[in-house]
Amino acid sequence: MREYDIVIGLEVHVQLKSVTKMFCTNSASYFGTSPNSHTCPVCLGLPGALPVPNKKALESALKIGLALNCSINARSRFDRKNYFYPDLPKGFQISQYDLPIAQNGWIFVGNKKIRINRAHLEEDTGKLIHAALNKQKVSLIDFNRSGVPLMEVVSEPDIESPAEAKAYAKKLHQIMRYLDVSDADMEKAGMRFDANISVKPKGQKNYGVKVEVKNINSFRFLEKALVYEAARQIRILEAGGKLMQETRGWVETKGETVSQRTKETSPDYRYFPEPDLPPLVFSKETMAKLKLEIPELPDSRKNRFKEQLSLSDNDAEVLTEDKKTADWFELALKDYLEISKNQTKEIATEKAKTIANWVIGELRRLLNEQLKSIDEINLQPASLAELLTLIDKGEVSNQTAKEVFAEMFSTGNKPTKIISEKNLGKIIDRETINNLVVSILKENQEAVDDYKKGKQASLSYLIGQVMRRTAGKADPFLVRQSLEKNLK
Repeated sequence: MREYDIVIGLEVHVQLKSVTKMFCTNSASYFGTSPNSHTCPVCLGLPGALPVPNKKALESALKIGLALNCSINARSRFDRKNYFYPDLPKGFQISQYDLPIAQNGWIFVGNKKIRINRAHLEEDTGKLIHAALNKQKVSLIDFNRSGVPLMEVVSEPDIESPAEAKAYAKKLHQIMRYLDVSDADMEKAGMRFDANISVKPKGQKNYGVKVEVKNINSFRFLEKALVYEAARQIRILEAGGKLMQETRGWVETKGETVSQRTKETSPDYRYFPEPDLPPLVFSKETMAKLKLEIPELPDSRKNRFKEQLSLSDNDAEVLTEDKKTADWFELALKDYLEISKNQTKEIATEKAKTIANWVIGELRRLLNEQLKSIDEINLQPASLAELLTLIDKGEVSNQTAKEVFAEMFSTGNKPTKIISEKNLGKIIDRETINNLVVSILKENQEAVDDYKKGKQASLSYLIGQVMRRTAGKADPFLVRQSLEKNLK
């Protein structure tokens, strides 16, 4: 069988955070509400209703364009995209065509630069619900989603594998959350993917026939759909068949794509300028203000963690996956360093690694176990800094600290309070430790005899017995000292 190149371009639809819809004052918080309870004459397209643009959505769209390294069109406009489908009440969608808000951008996925053709603003459609009514199949329409601000980010066909498409989609998802312009919650249709995919014999310059796979709502489904579709196209070509340009849908229950309709082209949509909305003009002052509001983005933050804090590439990657986790880490490190009088670069990098280990290890483990996000817990970054300081001072062991941390995670209490209430402090009184050692030696005469015969492993065994008796609270250094003294 011949080898084939896979060519993929993604259209990523992102619902923007907004109190109201794109062109009316209806609430955009529709999820979980009764069907058709968030509608009005504007979002239903009733005669005489006129749209008014949502300023917050426009500003969010501009921030996205800037974050994706796009050129912003100082003069933009809305257009009518005409097509007839039950979930589109007006018979057209207010979108953008030849003058989108942003064009010609790029992002890096790993070390690869993937170009972005355009990022434009539009209104979302309603939702079709397929059900059975009186034993007959029916399609019901909920217009609550109709008119919600939607940003569409269209890549160039630079993506070369389903895995790379998934990574690109994840990077966009991460950027949207860093910008705080969208929750991008795929379970609530906050982010959806349309994928254009074609295959061609390896090395061939001309692209193959493009097929669009519509309305994919998870990273996993995106990758699975593209794996299937690439294999389907190659199978047809190898059998001597011909592909046709069409729109297909991903059916997860079958694990396959199915044909829906022949693919529309731009002339089919009969785009023309939206007559009820004036052109959009963005001043230099507006753009300068919005640039200042863009936070440090994930790639930049990751590089800073590596360069300034000497964190490994993997640690920096994990910590910056989510903005709230990265913020929590930095607050904990700030508090940890403030407690320390010595704040040299060496100390800072050492403490950064310690905090990173606890965030990536214990904190993530507890979050995963309890299916929580970091903003849903009462545990404060300062409390972790306080706990680590107690470890540094020798007042609590690492083993005990993990027990204390779990309690901190659960209750939000300070470590000193938990240690005091549960009597978890380290035993550092020499007399107390000596008495424990004497007792352990009397109970383990065989190990004592073995040690006197030169078996050093017996000393480790005896240390373990003392630590077990004290539930890990005895200072191991003082325990070893006492044992060696008494064994002589």
